[in-house]
Formats: sequence, C-alpha cells, structure tokens
Amino acid sequence: MDLDVFVVTHRAQWARLDQLVARSNRRRPLSGAEADELVELYQQVATHLSRVQSSAPDPALVSRLSTLVARARAAVAGSTSPAWRDAGRFLTAGFPVVVLGAWRWWCGVATAFCLVSLSVGTWVATQPSVRASLATPEQIRALVETDFENYYSSNPAASFAAQVFTNNALIAAATLVLGVLLGIPVLVILFQNAVNVGIAGGLLAANGRADLFFGLIIPHGLLEITAVFVAGGIGLQLGWTLIDPGPRSRAQALAERGRAAVSAALGLALVLALSGVIEAFVTPSGLPTWARIAIGGAAETAFFSYVIVLGLRARRAGLTGDVDVSQRGDVLPVAG
Repeated sequence: MDLDVFVVTHRAQWARLDQLVARSNRRRPLSGAEADELVELYQQVATHLSRVQSSAPDPALVSRLSTLVARARAAVAGSTSPAWRDAGRFLTAGFPVVVLGAWRWWCGVATAFCLVSLSVGTWVATQPSVRASLATPEQIRALVETDFENYYSSNPAASFAAQVFTNNALIAAATLVLGVLLGIPVLVILFQNAVNVGIAGGLLAANGRADLFFGLIIPHGLLEITAVFVAGGIGLQLGWTLIDPGPRSRAQALAERGRAAVSAALGLALVLALSGVIEAFVTPSGLPTWARIAIGGAAETAFFSYVIVLGLRARRAGLTGDVDVSQRGDVLPVAG
C-alpha cells in the first residue's frame, strides 16, 4: 500500500470525522443526518486504521488515527462515568436504598433470630441435662473461665480483624446468593448461627458470666449481627421473587433482584470490615465495658442513620439499587 496516496485519498474523511466529533462534544446536538454521518465515518476510519496497522504501520499515522477513532467511539457510544463516581453513587444511593427497601424482610429475620437465640439460651442456662449433653464440665469451665474471653485476643489484632472479616463476608455473601434457592439455605444458615449464639450465651449465663458474654459480644456484635440480618433478609427476598415475581416476568424480576443483592453484598462487606476492626481492636481492649459498648452503639447508630437518610433520598429520586439502565440487558415487552 502506498501510504502517501492512502493519506491523500482519505484525509478529507478524517477531517470531517474530527469536525463532527468536536461538534458532538458541544452542547448543541448533531442533527439526525450528521449523527448518521458520524457513525458511518467512524466505521470507515476504524477500517482505515486496521489497514494501516496491517499493511503500512507508520507510527505517526497509527497514533493519529487511533486517537481519532477513540474519540469517535466515545462520541458514538457515549463515555462511561469514572470508577470513583460509580463508587460514590453506590455508597450514597445504591447500597442504602437496597437495604432500606428490604427492611421488612431483615426486621423479620432479626425478630426470629433473637427469639431462637433467646429460647436456646434460656433452655441451656436452666437445664443442667442440656449443658451436660453439649460439653463436659471441664470443657464448660474452660469456656467460661478462659476460652471465650481469650478468643478475642488469641491473634494479633490486624490478623484477627482480617480473619473475622473474611469469615463474616463469606457468610453474608452465601446468605445473599443462596437465597435464589427459594431461601431454604438462608434459613438453615441463620438458624445455625442463632442456635450457636444461644448456646454460648446459655453456657456463660448458667455459670454467672452473662456480663462477660454481653460485654464481649455487644461492642462488635451490634453491627455484625445487623449485617447478618440484612444479608438474610435480602436473601429471603430474592428467594421470594422466584415464587412471586409480581407484574414482571420471573426472569426479569430475578435479574433485577439479583443485581441488587450483589450490590448489597459489596456494601455489607464494608460494614463487616468495620465490625471486624471493632472486634479486633475494641472488644479485647482494656477499655471499660461501658466505653466498648458505647463505641459499638455509635457504629450501629451511624449505620442506621446512613441507611435511613441516604436510602430515603435515593428512593425519592426513583432509585431501586439496580444498575444503570445502560448496563442492563435488553428485555422484550411483556403483555398484561
């Protein structure tokens, strides 16, 4: 290919494309004919670039055409928002509106969880035969006197925080995602965790150490257990969508709810990271019990304020927590 002849032949097209791209970046939109011309020239110049790269890869011309094609692509397809802006929208609107939208579900989960834990804890604390079936007297004594308290300082704080965060994030993610199986695995996971909390609390209460149990659980547990409740509620909501998709098709409803659940998983990972930090650095600290509980209470209050204030604002703006329309799959219209 004669490069000079090629440039002379097509430079008018390149100049026209450059002119249309520059105009498209201004406030006055292109006319319909100009928009069609822009698309056609973009395709032609992209072909020119391919020919130059394969037949006569002149660095200066390749750079010039590559820049022009990239600008034209942005004008044709539209530019995407910077990642930091997407992250900001997620934190200030997407995540809180998803949590707020599922409040009935996770409040129901919280109520059931607390009832199960309280019932199991009372049963264990008041029935010696039950405690005997769970562990030997020596094992119970070790748990009450050393093991339960030492658990929170058994590893360096940073390592322990990472370990706790990873474990809790996996549980939350599993609770959310497994909701698609009609919510059954979610109920199993929540029930197991409620029983475990009740057993631990019952064993310590039976030996006069209920103060130790609540003093160590509450600082980080308020935020941590709230995240578990939210994950469980959204997971059950996802499972219910399979049963009752509403006016949408089942596939469409599940896709929308599933995308919202994934965004909730990302947000809850941040919440659990904060809970892990509190569990590693505040729970085993030498601060008095009231101060540790106050820190946990402040974190919990901040979370609820964040969800309510930003969630309501996002809801008033018509947001649901789903991804932007431009990032969703196309759907066919449904009659009825």
